[in-house]
Amino acid sequence: MQDHEVAGLLAGEAGDLLLEIRDRAMAEGWSPNRLRDEGDRQAHRLLVDRLNGLRPHDALLSEEGQDDGARVDAERVWIVDPLDGTHDFGRPGSIEWAVHVALVVDGSPSAAAVCLPASRRLYGTAMSTAARPSERDRPVVITSRSQWGEAEEVAAAIGGVVRSCGSAGVKAMAVVAGSADVYVHPSGPY
Repeated sequence: MQDHEVAGLLAGEAGDLLLEIRDRAMAEGWSPNRLRDEGDRQAHRLLVDRLNGLRPHDALLSEEGQDDGARVDAERVWIVDPLDGTHDFGRPGSIEWAVHVALVVDGSPSAAAVCLPASRRLYGTAMSTAARPSERDRPVVITSRSQWGEAEEVAAAIGGVVRSCGSAGVKAMAVVAGSADVYVHPSGPY
């Protein structure tokens, strides 16, 4: 299996698991915090176990795991966020959360996939997902709820409108899919 296929497969598997966890939480009346914790923990475990099985010699960095530093000198490093948008995952009915799986080889991106499970969408380096040029009258600037001010400045400069949502993956894929033109994220590397 090629690396881009592994990225897509695992992002999809983790997304399916998160949907199952969410369904179970609703049926059993879990608190939002328990749902978030279980989602983070179980999706992390699935990705670690599957990558260790499929790519046992590669290093791994997960947002939910301990960084043992092995990745620093590794030629191949998988970087995963098992549940991007954890807060939104715990909100009933929210679709603004994602799973990220990426591979860096010799310091350069090599393969990646982002799954938006609640929207039943999977984007990856093996797929042609580039959006067509926008035909909107005004560009759409997408940002997080907490970055609204900075996004308004960008929108004003380009004659656009601002929309907000949760997960970084959802916002980035909105640009890829063409439902947004600009993603404003002025705070930090994440």
